[in-house]
Amino acid sequence: MISDPIAIWHRAVEAKNFAAIEDLLAEDAVFYSPVVHSPQAGKALTAKYLRAAMAVLNTPNFRYVGEWRSERSAVLEFEVELEGIVVNGVDIIRWNEQGRIVLFKVMMRPLKALNFIMPLMAGQLQAP
Repeated sequence: MISDPIAIWHRAVEAKNFAAIEDLLAEDAVFYSPVVHSPQAGKALTAKYLRAAMAVLNTPNFRYVGEWRSERSAVLEFEVELEGIVVNGVDIIRWNEQGRIVLFKVMMRPLKALNFIMPLMAGQLQAP
């Protein structure tokens, strides 16, 4: 059992250790994108979206600026500046009894930032 998946998440993001992030995902994990209408179900799709997000957003100026927790969920607020555009968003994360992430939902603002990020994410998701 993973005792604190959010602590592991923070260390993995800071170290850009995607293997550690993928290891946190439950087989039935679901990813909710701020752009894609339908949920992306399963560990493989969730990992694919998180890998793309790390490639686009996890720059040297990415930082978490707030955190709110309950027993098996957390909301992590982040900020990053990309080419002069300040992106503000939240990661909503839920995990199961074993400490594996079962839900990962991203919300982002402002619209200008989302419009800037969409083609970058699309490029990452279409890469082999």
